[in-house]
Amino acid sequence: MDLSKLTNRYHVRLLDRTDIETILSLCRKNSLYYQFCPPAASEQTIIHDMEALPPNKDLSDKYYFGFFEDDSLIAVMDLIAAFPDEKTAFIGFFMTDTSVQNRGIGSKIIEELCSFLRTTGFSRVRLGWVKGNPQAQHFWHKCGFAETGVSYDTGAYTVIVAQRAI
Repeated sequence: MDLSKLTNRYHVRLLDRTDIETILSLCRKNSLYYQFCPPAASEQTIIHDMEALPPNKDLSDKYYFGFFEDDSLIAVMDLIAAFPDEKTAFIGFFMTDTSVQNRGIGSKIIEELCSFLRTTGFSRVRLGWVKGNPQAQHFWHKCGFAETGVSYDTGAYTVIVAQRAI
């Protein structure tokens, strides 16, 4: 997947271990997220997220990338291609920097992502949010995602699975 074609607004690139401090800085500003989805962000949790895969997937299906405005990281996304099926892309994580929240930037990024994924052959995008997190639920509803009726208990919280046709 050629991420350079995802948007004309921002520079998009894969993130790696050299970006951990920058990612951590963005994540630590979003304290509400971690109230609902512990543990709090740390170097170890970022590394885990960079490497985490669902069953039967490998790193060639994973895209952990950032959106940059000038040299500033404004959003981080974890995307799994072809999960849970060949026509579905799965957003495992999406977070914007607090400095760009409530300005429509996150919604525009998701719209551009959905348009881009459609051109690469996907017909759905799936994700999950933590039950009870009003900010996440509102954002994903605003972006056109609807609950699938599926949820799962992680032990620490319940994840509501949502999907959007593209």
